[in-house]
Amino acid sequence: MKPGMGFRRLMWGAVIFLALVGIAVAARRMTHLLPIVAGGYRAPGAAANPRAAQFAVLDDLFAHYPILTLVHIVPGMLFMVLGPLQFSSTIRARHLRWHRWSGRVFVACGLVIGISALAMSFGMPAIGGVNQAAATILFATFFLFALCKAFWHIRRREVALHRQWMIRAFAVGLAVATIRPIIGVFFATSRLSGLTPHEFFGIAFWIGFVLHLNAAEAWIHATLPEPVPVTLQR
Repeated sequence: MKPGMGFRRLMWGAVIFLALVGIAVAARRMTHLLPIVAGGYRAPGAAANPRAAQFAVLDDLFAHYPILTLVHIVPGMLFMVLGPLQFSSTIRARHLRWHRWSGRVFVACGLVIGISALAMSFGMPAIGGVNQAAATILFATFFLFALCKAFWHIRRREVALHRQWMIRAFAVGLAVATIRPIIGVFFATSRLSGLTPHEFFGIAFWIGFVLHLNAAEAWIHATLPEPVPVTLQR
């Protein structure tokens, strides 16, 4: 069954919302890291309560790797801005030249994001330990593979396959925005569950990435073009 107009609008609304979340997360991280790049690292002060202390520890981890983190999140912001525009059929139909050039920028940003994500996974301690690092390495590798496949298919003018692999790549990239509220739920319920960030960060990453990849596959299959009926001639 093909998705109706109402469901398509709902999906577009969700994509735009998640892109805005991703942009906001990156902007917040940048405001914290740029002063460190300019003036050097300073140890954070004591937090007022245990919950604030947990967030301070998270910020302090990235503060030890400001350049690598910025290399990851600055193109990430552009990736979130360009992503919804790349999939707009209206923009693609009316401004094809712009779509092609922004697509090249989109892929370039994605390559930097994926490579830097792998560098962060191997070069930085993961909050969620091996479980988080394994999720990041696996899906960052798939993300890079999907981008390269999408680029390879469009160079061969295989538009349908190009679209499918771009959807997969964008879905994995957008999962970073979904992981944030999932982590927020774990934080909010930590007193009941007894889970610490070290224990639930990896779980949140797996949930976010798998959820988005499944959603991408479902959307690809739901929006496949109808097969052209073949009439037999005598």
